[in-house]
Amino acid sequence: MRLLYIFIALMVAVNIGWAQDEVVPQTYCNPLDIDYSYMVYNSSRNISYRSGADPAVVEFRGEYYMFVTRSFGYWHSRDLIHWDFIKPVQWYFEGCNAPAAFNYKDSVIYFAGDPAGYGSIIYTDDPKGGKWTPIASITSNIQDSEVFIDDDGKTYLYWGSSNVYPIKVKMLNKDDRMLETGVVKELINLDEEKHGWERFGENNFHPRIKEGYMEGASIIKHNGKYYLQYAAPGTQFNVYADGVYIGDSPLGPFEYMKSNPMSFKPGGFTNGAGHGMTMRQTNGQYWHFATMALASNSQWERRICMFPVYFDKEGLMYSNTDYGDYPRFGPDHPSKAGQHCGWMLLSYKGKTTVSSSKLQIKKSTTNDDEIEITELPATTDDYGNILTEVLTDENPKSFWVAEANDDQQWVQIEMQNPGKIYAFQLNFHDYETGIYTRVDGLRHRFTLEVSDDGENWITVVDRSNSYKDSPNAYIPLNEPVIGKYIRYNNVKVPGRNLALSEVRVFGIGLGKKPDKVKGFRVERQDDRRDARLTWKPVKGAQGYNIRWGIAPDKLYLSWLVYDDNELFMRCLDRDAPYYFSIEAFNENGISERTKVIKVD
Repeated sequence: MRLLYIFIALMVAVNIGWAQDEVVPQTYCNPLDIDYSYMVYNSSRNISYRSGADPAVVEFRGEYYMFVTRSFGYWHSRDLIHWDFIKPVQWYFEGCNAPAAFNYKDSVIYFAGDPAGYGSIIYTDDPKGGKWTPIASITSNIQDSEVFIDDDGKTYLYWGSSNVYPIKVKMLNKDDRMLETGVVKELINLDEEKHGWERFGENNFHPRIKEGYMEGASIIKHNGKYYLQYAAPGTQFNVYADGVYIGDSPLGPFEYMKSNPMSFKPGGFTNGAGHGMTMRQTNGQYWHFATMALASNSQWERRICMFPVYFDKEGLMYSNTDYGDYPRFGPDHPSKAGQHCGWMLLSYKGKTTVSSSKLQIKKSTTNDDEIEITELPATTDDYGNILTEVLTDENPKSFWVAEANDDQQWVQIEMQNPGKIYAFQLNFHDYETGIYTRVDGLRHRFTLEVSDDGENWITVVDRSNSYKDSPNAYIPLNEPVIGKYIRYNNVKVPGRNLALSEVRVFGIGLGKKPDKVKGFRVERQDDRRDARLTWKPVKGAQGYNIRWGIAPDKLYLSWLVYDDNELFMRCLDRDAPYYFSIEAFNENGISERTKVIKVD
């Protein structure tokens, strides 16, 4: 069997032209691999979990700073891939909340995000040193704020977080202690009757609550236009997204962008791409940093994602989120930065055995904003090995807990087919960790092994003595390796328990891509915000990726579906015609797309 795998690998290498000394590109994977802080939310109920949400990222003097809700500090990076935490000298005692940051002429960063909803705007010319100074004036009744200083020096503060009230703006005088000038102006509000994606609930449905939450205002200027971004309908849902209104002035009026939402990731492993902001890299590439829902321990349990952003010839702003939680080319790629790099998921539904099993939990979000929880019994195979299904099911809410947190614990996955492995993503779960707020000295220590026969193993990752804290560890290999089995060997991880929600293996399979999808149909419903999509199953497909948009050349939105051959979506704009296409995928690659069809 081992010789057969090697023969297949050699034949595939010849057929697709793999170089003997392959250059592996720089990549990243969502959710971002940073050392998320533990939250104080629900600490009185002894619920401990990490979270990262509502990112604000700025470029400052050629480097980057990322501010995240309730993190008690912020992160610094030189390449948008590797982030180091900075513990500031002065900061809000409760951490920041829905932060805003603005780089003014590369001389000073202004920042707002007092979690109490009032307080001073602070500033610094030394973010790396963590030295901040408050401006001697007080804003009040401000949540989800955004600071924007135009080219002429005029300063604006946007804010709003409500299912009733709109996004508002007021002008400030940056040269006089940020004192308010002029009057408060109401700008935009949700219109769920027209915009299906703004409706509250998982998959934009809730039996009682119809009004979504509008929050997370952010604004950028591009080619003389002002793009006012906002989030809806709720941070805990798979359909959490960012939309855009476009105006000729920072004060409006603003017009709804017809290709909304701008940032949307409802399907796949980790969902949501809302309450974010857009920043410009030093090379001119725009990036959208946003919030993904984990929502297992709490609906406020979240992670950060990063997607490339573009402006088309019509001035419409859009992001690329297809295969959004698969490895993506890093920001240094000359032409495809942030796009899916072609590595597929090799580990899906692999047979998983574990060293021990204290608990196995399957979770999912229901349409009434509740979490459905099922405790799975520990089962064994014919050889007495303990089995689990929750580590290869592409569900970040489900998890396995080992009997101990020591070097006797392991996870072994037999993938359905062998493949050329390029990267791993280990998604650790917080189960009764007993950790609250920001804690220094946390580390994840483990090794990863690969085998082609389940008996002879090679170590491909050794973090047994690592000082790195990686709750969503993304580990690309310097050189790919052929294998069918992977093994995680624990040393010790933060908290009382070893718990994992998903072990993901990425690479290129040694088999055939799926055939083109047949029988694709889209039926718009009487409620034109809804549509039912159906297609014939494709043999050998893991799943399907649906693309749609307002024109054949503007298929800016996508939805990844595993296993099923139908989808009911409630995210369309009522008055817009749409164009759809679909493709099948498996561990070997992606099929040809179907012909684009129009749905009036």
